[in-house]
Amino acid sequence: MLVGNADIGIKHPSTMPAIHSLVARDQFAQLLAREEGNWAKQEAGVIVVFCIVFLVAVGLIGLFIHKKLAARKAAKAPSY
Repeated sequence: MLVGNADIGIKHPSTMPAIHSLVARDQFAQLLAREEGNWAKQEAGVIVVFCIVFLVAVGLIGLFIHKKLAARKAAKAPSY
């Protein structure tokens, strides 16, 4: 058991097995992150599309809110 733990850098062989899996998962995630690099940098076009979709969605939501507020204001206005 100690040989397997030494491979993933655990110094205390008496710890619980759940901790071993957490440490191994964290170390694997770090290795994976180093190998792949920055996803956003590699896929810049996808990020641009996300930004455009976000801006359009915010604009449509703003237009919807503006129309609702204008309708409420027109309904409150006294008619002479």
